Amino acid sequence: MAFEDRDWNEIKSSNSWAIFKVMSEFVEGFEKLAKIGPCVSIFGSARTKEDHKYYKMAEEIAAKLVRHGYGVITGGGPGIMEAGNKGAYNEGGKSVGLNIVLPFEQFDNPYIDSDKLITFDHFFVRKVMFVKYAQGFIVMPGGFGTMDELFEALTLIQTKKIGRFPIVLVGSKYWGGLMQWIRDVMLDQEKNVNEEDLHLVNIVDTPDEAVRVIDEFYSKYLLSPNF
Repeated sequence: MAFEDRDWNEIKSSNSWAIFKVMSEFVEGFEKLAKIGPCVSIFGSARTKEDHKYYKMAEEIAAKLVRHGYGVITGGGPGIMEAGNKGAYNEGGKSVGLNIVLPFEQFDNPYIDSDKLITFDHFFVRKVMFVKYAQGFIVMPGGFGTMDELFEALTLIQTKKIGRFPIVLVGSKYWGGLMQWIRDVMLDQEKNVNEEDLHLVNIVDTPDEAVRVIDEFYSKYLLSPNF
């Protein structure tokens, strides 16, 4: 079925509708997120359970961010995403969910502000929203999706396609091996990155440290809090 011939009109029609769908997702995202004020994106596994230490840490980080004047953006699903939205919601802050249609795992959690839930079909549109409307990334332990978001941000900052913003990895035990490999192999052995690229991330182990990195970065700038 995948290799059946299609005539030019079928191909053109299919491609045109796909373009309109992508455009509609960008328009909805831009219109809703342009009004949210300073926010921090929190990433992490959808599989993390409510009783896990990283779930509790993500919830505490989100609450602290709200108390420090930021809203919270997550991927809108369960696990760490739910924890981030829950911490922001319970603290009375802005709680944004950028959901994605998937065949498994993903459903929107109940802690997202009703007017700040957006559901995407396309990962690349969703990733633009995370970067464009966040003043920082808090990256909790997660899987391929979390890695995707992390390295997307690092690539954009490294290539100067966007301005630098703070990227915080929470959990030195989880992230330490990856960062050691980047230093030993990617930097020292193969020379595929520069020394300064490793300074784009901060590894912390507590909610206080995570929020402090965000605050200290923006202490140099005139950033209006999200009160």
